[in-house]
Amino acid sequence: MKRNKTQKTDESIALFLSAVEHEQKRKDSYVLLELMQEITNTKPHLWGISIIGFGEYHYTYASGREGDWFLCGFSPRKQALSIYLMCDLAHDELDFNGLGKHKIGRGCLYIKRLSDIDLSVLKKLIVDSIEIIKKKYS
Repeated sequence: MKRNKTQKTDESIALFLSAVEHEQKRKDSYVLLELMQEITNTKPHLWGISIIGFGEYHYTYASGREGDWFLCGFSPRKQALSIYLMCDLAHDELDFNGLGKHKIGRGCLYIKRLSDIDLSVLKKLIVDSIEIIKKKYS
């Protein structure tokens, strides 16, 4: 069976974050690091070369493809902070009202800077998305 290209590593998260060029993005990354660690109560891992992931679950698709992935995570990308919520963001149980300035992809939330959003709404979105994933794959 084909393996995911992005795998969990033991690379240094501190070293990775120290290399983030934009100072505000680096500061926001440390806030997300603390927030997601608090929510998941797990140690973060670098997945691939640029995603910090928390927790883990095993998935199996209808096609038979299966693998392991993180419950939530983020990456300080050049254009925005990419926040990975591992469920379909169109899910009825997710409420983006009051979040603030953001864009949505299928499983990613894009935010320019944390000062643009309400962190309590983001925290609830992360918690809710983890619950959705746990229900689906438990």
